[in-house]
Amino acid sequence: MDKTRAGYLEGIVSIIINTALFGLKLWAGIVTGSIALAADAWHTLSDSISSVIVVIAVRLSTKKPDKEHPFGHGRWEQIAALFIAFLLAIIAYDFLKDSILRFGDHRSTHFGTLAIVVTLISIIGKEALAQYAFHIGRKTGNVSIKADGWHHRTDALSSIVVLLGILFAKKFWWIDSVLGGTIALMLFYATYEIAREAITKLLGEKPSQDLIDKITEASRQLYRDDLQLHHFHIHNYVTHQELTFHIKLCSSLSIEEGHKIATQTENMILDKFNIIATIHVEPLDFVHSSD
Repeated sequence: MDKTRAGYLEGIVSIIINTALFGLKLWAGIVTGSIALAADAWHTLSDSISSVIVVIAVRLSTKKPDKEHPFGHGRWEQIAALFIAFLLAIIAYDFLKDSILRFGDHRSTHFGTLAIVVTLISIIGKEALAQYAFHIGRKTGNVSIKADGWHHRTDALSSIVVLLGILFAKKFWWIDSVLGGTIALMLFYATYEIAREAITKLLGEKPSQDLIDKITEASRQLYRDDLQLHHFHIHNYVTHQELTFHIKLCSSLSIEEGHKIATQTENMILDKFNIIATIHVEPLDFVHSSD
């Protein structure tokens, strides 16, 4: 799946559907006089804003490397994901604050049939958008699209809160407040998950043991001698990954022979794993501080 095209498509589909849902829920809120529906409408509009951010991030991340950014612009995806997480945190805080205030005032909400229909349409539409975004995110590995999927899901969850409030408002005056607070905590958790993944990629990751084992095994198939691969570091630039590590060679080898082995290993890693590798050569009896 083409990552750039998929990112644009997810963002555009999201913007169109969210704008339509915003208009529908705002209209229903005005007709029924429901503050909850009107607030939920503006929450939906915030999804359109996050989708615009995704489209912009996809555009920026595909820019070619330049003098100021020799490793490309792929990390714009992580920056966009952090911005979306920030928006989610604001929405979660708003939900929690309103839920506490409503509970303290003993306020209940009254809705009509129109509110039920519109809310059901919103729940189905938003969860469908979330599943679509998660699917695209898994296929492309784009964290900003995954973050957008969580934003869609939070809107679906907020609509479920509204629906439960509609169905049980007459029996339990406090249902809106309690469910609102619960959803707020779920939003904060989603914010944490999105931000954690983005920050981890920005700060740098340790290569997985599975990747290290596969590269070690591939190098052993290339050479009879054990190169003693160690000191691995991986740098994720989204559009590409760069790996650095050390190998140990017999000290009797010439610089040219050592360079040849390192270059062939780098080419093998690029061919088999699509990772750009840089290898540091050490004498076999050298003890590195990280060994």
